[in-house]
Amino acid sequence: MLRKPTWQIGMKVRDRKMTRNTNVPGNGTEKIKSTILCAILATVVVVACTACNGFFVDPVLTSVQVGPAGVTLLVGAAQQYSATGTYNDGSVQSLSNVVWSVSPTASASITTGGLVKGIAAGSVTVTASSGTVSGTATLTVQSAPLQSISISPTNPTVSLTSGGVTQQFKATGKYTDGTTQDITSQVTWNSTVQTVATVDSTGLATGRAVGTTSIQATSSNIVGFTNMSVTN
Repeated sequence: MLRKPTWQIGMKVRDRKMTRNTNVPGNGTEKIKSTILCAILATVVVVACTACNGFFVDPVLTSVQVGPAGVTLLVGAAQQYSATGTYNDGSVQSLSNVVWSVSPTASASITTGGLVKGIAAGSVTVTASSGTVSGTATLTVQSAPLQSISISPTNPTVSLTSGGVTQQFKATGKYTDGTTQDITSQVTWNSTVQTVATVDSTGLATGRAVGTTSIQATSSNIVGFTNMSVTN
């Protein structure tokens, strides 16, 4: 009986092993796929974390605006102010927890809620502060327009011989808001008949001769007057 050559059998065995080796998983293609998948997953994680971080971090206040601007306020009148904040994300919102102040305090006062009241004529800066960020607005306080001037005493008489030759006058201004104020030192004094009596810048009149004169007080083209008689 003839035997098959052993080299043929060996050749087949070796051929089968080589064929199986070329199909083993984990070759170069699989590794490339795994690398790409990992890169995609990493990118998704980074984007997700960035989005979450931007969502949960509070915006930062960058500026404060105070209004209204350019207000003119009469003495004794009040004006409500408000503050608006702008943030680093571009958002804008009304601010309630701010610290209010005015300068100078001689011209105006302000409440913790931003209500300003005029005290005396002048320019005032209104400030709203939130932490280290603040904003300002300018306010002008002015007196109400003068409406009339009254002089007291009215129609006095002085005597040249009795020693009562002088008379002190007082000027009182009435304003359009109904308030009154002593303006004796702010008016211009005049006697219409200088030979009968003269009057100085403080409103002190001095009798010179027997007769009657009109004592006048003038301010902003508004005139108040009363008569003064001089006797022996």
